[in-house]
Amino acid sequence: MKKYLLLFCLMALVQVGFAGTLPSSDHKISSDSVIVEFGKSGKVVIIVDNKEDFEKLKSMNINEIIRELDLAENEETGDLTIVEIRDKDGNTKEVVRVSEDGMNTEVYIGGMRVFVDDSGVNTKVKVESGLKKKSDPPFRTYFDLDLGVNNYLDPSGSFPTSDNPYAVKGWGSWNVGLNWMASQRISKGFYWDFGLGFNFYNFKFENRDFQAVRGEDMIEFVQRTDVDGFKSKISASYLMAQTMLELDFGRMNDNGNRGLRIAAGGYAGYRLGGQSKFVYREIGGSGRKKDKESTGLFLNNFRYGVRGEIGFRSLTFFTTYDLNTLFQDDKGPELQAITFGIVL
Repeated sequence: MKKYLLLFCLMALVQVGFAGTLPSSDHKISSDSVIVEFGKSGKVVIIVDNKEDFEKLKSMNINEIIRELDLAENEETGDLTIVEIRDKDGNTKEVVRVSEDGMNTEVYIGGMRVFVDDSGVNTKVKVESGLKKKSDPPFRTYFDLDLGVNNYLDPSGSFPTSDNPYAVKGWGSWNVGLNWMASQRISKGFYWDFGLGFNFYNFKFENRDFQAVRGEDMIEFVQRTDVDGFKSKISASYLMAQTMLELDFGRMNDNGNRGLRIAAGGYAGYRLGGQSKFVYREIGGSGRKKDKESTGLFLNNFRYGVRGEIGFRSLTFFTTYDLNTLFQDDKGPELQAITFGIVL
């Protein structure tokens, strides 16, 4: 059955490849020819130059024709490439490929997939059209967006509890990263990703009555009992560089983006700005007011850490963990930032 399928692929390929160049049906075809018609308009024409070759062709059976194809097998994947197009520059484009896995056979012909299942009593054949194999260039650039939530860990490796004035409220402690990235393919399904970008993150305090202010030699968290606090936070922005190694199991197994992706690497950044913001209303009336301190609040100028990603199809999750502390040594609480989010 599989050999007959291979012959069908060859016939279909000839019909597709030469559909635009075959003579119309009212043109005369050489008598030393074999014409195979299929479907409503499909036609394969095999032309020979002399009668000896023509007589040899008529005497050949399907098995002999398959052997004459002299198919090359990929030792790593077991795939057979029946036909490929090679241009004058030496570049090749795969047109027909056959993959066998036990009793199952898959044949790709351009944008069509033929699946043959010989595992049961009856052979099952499934044909899918409109498939296009996405190219996997050796080098590409792209833009992505990180969107996540921030928190930090204390020296014990725990999130600060609400009895600390700097305890973080998850909802509202946003992390936004704008990244221009490049990806270099090292081998099939294995990539080196690197790029530059801007990262904006803020830490929204759970205790909204505390305001972060710059003291004489360190950051201080002052409880404002003279006003009614609505929001209190610290924010910072960084110029970032990152690099990761990525394994894409979908592309490794010729499934495109229909597979698991994992990546890990590191990053480093330089602080561009930092401030605290306290939003409040005076007791007894008045609209909302804001107090801002754009002094840096003893934040570290450099940050560096590790980043991990895991994805499936178009969905990718990421996490980052700063190896350095958020504040300068002895200028604030010893906290290390951590972020969870998605890549858009």
